[in-house]
Formats: sequence, structure tokens, C-alpha cells
Amino acid sequence: MGNTTYFITGIGTDVGKTVISAILTQKLEADYWKPVQSGDLDHSDTIKVKNLVRNQQTIFHPEAYRLNHPLSPHLSAKLDNVEIQLGQICRPETTNNLIIEGAGGLMVPLNDHTLILDLIKILHAPVILVSRNYLGSINHTLLTIETLALHQIPVAGIIFSGEPNIETENFILRHTGIRCLGKIPFITELNPESIDEAGKLLTL
Repeated sequence: MGNTTYFITGIGTDVGKTVISAILTQKLEADYWKPVQSGDLDHSDTIKVKNLVRNQQTIFHPEAYRLNHPLSPHLSAKLDNVEIQLGQICRPETTNNLIIEGAGGLMVPLNDHTLILDLIKILHAPVILVSRNYLGSINHTLLTIETLALHQIPVAGIIFSGEPNIETENFILRHTGIRCLGKIPFITELNPESIDEAGKLLTL
């Protein structure tokens, strides 16, 4: 299978990045890494994905920053008297595939000067974009893809999550030329079995 790294970002918050990250981690038997966790440390995204993945290959790498407040990372860090520094976020050493999960969308601030976008640049990982259909999602998706192109960040593909909207999805794909990796409907019962089944809907 080789050693492949993907950075999972979304068109916004609550579009399904963590569930998609779990599906990809299971499907690729990849390692998982969330560089910055902001809030909900007892139920972090790493813990959520760990509870949904059942293969024997995945290693869950510790976060570079664990922040206590469920806020934008830059503000959560300020409240914790911490400054997030890109130089302190180093990709974990692994010979396995690696799924990196971001926080929110591209323009989420990590400190007063840097964004998730800047983190993607230093990690040199192609992006898988998670889009969810809602009023305004075309705009948010196209803006995200345009920004990635402007900064010469490769996009491996887009995954649509949640309720389908064929017109919206087809317009996005036609307009951008981005490859659709699959469509994941809302999963009512999240467990290792449903995550494993969902992986069959993705083409990688």
C-alpha cells in the first residue's frame, strides 16, 4: 500500500471531519494524528477515533497541543497561557500511512499570525476536503478549494458527508475538477462495524 499521508480539513466546523478521519484511518489501516486539540480533552478527537477503529496497525500519536477550552485554538491557547508555535508541531515518525486531522477549516487561527493553512504547508501533506451540504456550502467549498490552489497545496479529493444533494455535489465537482473520493451518509450508530462498512463507499 505504501506510505501515504493525508491532511483532513473541512469547509467549516462540524462537517464530519472526525468521522471521516476514523473511516480513512480504518480503511487505510493508517496511523492517526490530531496536531492541535482544543477543548473536550476527556473526549478528544483522538479518543473518538480510537474507539471507532479496530485494526491492529493503527498507532495514535499524541497531540502537539492539548488546549482546555472548546474555542478557536488561538484563543484557547491564550486562555491556557500557551502560544502555539508551528516549529513545535512535528509530523510523527512512522512507516505507516498517516491521517492528520485539522481543526475547523483552513482559516482557523493557531496564534495571532498563523492559520491551519500554514500548518498544512509545513506538513507537506495533500489535502482531503470534507464538505457537508447546507445552504452556503457551495460557496464555502469553492472558496476552500480556491485557497488551496492559490497556495499550491495539492488536493487528493473531496468527500461529501451527511445528507446528499446531487445538484450541489455535481456543481462543485464540475466547477473545480476535484476528484470525488466518495459520499458518506449520516451514520446513525457510530461503532467500529459502521465505520468499517462506510470505508467501502470511499475510493482511494
